[in-house]
Amino acid sequence: MIRVLVADDHAVVRKGLTQILSDTENIRVVGEAPNAAEAVRLLRQTPCDVLLMDVAMPGKNGIEAIKIIKDEFPQLKVLILSMYPADQFGVRALKAGAAGYLTKDCAPDVLVEAVERIMSGKRYITEDLAELLAESMGPASEIPPHQMLSDREFQTLRLIASGKKLSEIASTLALSPKTVSVYRTRLLEKMRLSNNAELTHYAIKHGLVD
Repeated sequence: MIRVLVADDHAVVRKGLTQILSDTENIRVVGEAPNAAEAVRLLRQTPCDVLLMDVAMPGKNGIEAIKIIKDEFPQLKVLILSMYPADQFGVRALKAGAAGYLTKDCAPDVLVEAVERIMSGKRYITEDLAELLAESMGPASEIPPHQMLSDREFQTLRLIASGKKLSEIASTLALSPKTVSVYRTRLLEKMRLSNNAELTHYAIKHGLVD
């Protein structure tokens, strides 16, 4: 029996995922969590094989949460199910320790297949994500500039491109405005951009903002 914990900040989504997984004979949902912190609390109390987690939740984002959770529960398989396409967070999720990455528009049978596959010790990687992974391992000249940013720099990029002010970004990331300013400077240098307008144009062009 595969024991699954579902972590998503939307109750309706959690219930839907629980129903899909519970309809499979060899899968049992052992708990639900609305954020990463609650997921960690439940993991400490309840034996679990697979954590099915959204990448965008209140508190720590999914990428940071994966690293923390894998440090404490190294044997746990983490499957990310996100509304964001693979080219935004897929490679980052796998590098952080996730065993697979799916988008929320996937079919129910694909979700079940992914859970079973990662439980067998393999990764679940879609064709699109496999291509992105291959690109990320190629020469630096072939890697899109945003793929070379740290997770914090990438978060800062997306928030700036979404029109957030420095103070709002600092509050969202639980950082000081000075630290956010440092991340902004670094990402502009790495991407060879001059200002927020160019950064926003790049983010929209590459589909990095909603």
